[in-house]
Amino acid sequence: MPLESADKDPMVPYQLPFPKEAQQEIVVPAAIPTDDRLWVKQAENVFFRPLCLNASQGYWMNLLKVTKSGVLSRHRHPNAVHGFVLKGRWYYLEHDWVAEEGGYVYEPPGETHTLVVPDDVDEMITYFQVNGVMSYCDPWGKPIGYEDVFTKIDMCRKHFEEVGLSADYVDQFIR
Repeated sequence: MPLESADKDPMVPYQLPFPKEAQQEIVVPAAIPTDDRLWVKQAENVFFRPLCLNASQGYWMNLLKVTKSGVLSRHRHPNAVHGFVLKGRWYYLEHDWVAEEGGYVYEPPGETHTLVVPDDVDEMITYFQVNGVMSYCDPWGKPIGYEDVFTKIDMCRKHFEEVGLSADYVDQFIR
């Protein structure tokens, strides 16, 4: 609903003072960085760029970058996952659709899927919001590993320390 008359100070009274209990916002000016040190190596030719690592609610948002074609991982999630393809394309072996640049994907809880980057794609970048755990599994669904917001934070601390940004560089993304 539009204001009937202009406020002298549009920030008052409803936004000031900033509640002391509220966490600070996260602002990432260049989500796709030009500095390769900001891409955390997850596996050979697989990297992620942390955007928000929410330890209090157990989710994370990141950019996933894959610089090779082929099978990336077989996994499942107990909660929903949202993805938006920024570059390249990928698909799941279990489905007949392809996630293409500019496309959005909703992954329902509980489904097992195998992410594949096609042979003719040199680089894929997708924004993901992962809620809860990502459980890696073998072809029969047996768990063989996992990631959660805490393992992501640990990976970031180690990586940022190794590339000279300091382990606490990741703190700006943790809420």
